[in-house]
Amino acid sequence: MLMKIVSLFLIAMVVLAMFGKLRYPGQQALANAKCQSCGRFRIGKGPCACGAKRK
Repeated sequence: MLMKIVSLFLIAMVVLAMFGKLRYPGQQALANAKCQSCGRFRIGKGPCACGAKRK
């Protein structure tokens, strides 16, 4: 019984990992939200904390 539960858990983790690798169209917007000079994610409409202007 325990082996059945463990194997179902592992199969579920593999399925979730495969879905996590999929690329959705909305993920491109996250790539554009990074600062061009330092690479950190920008939150809000203001400039980045490193001082670079928003493009």
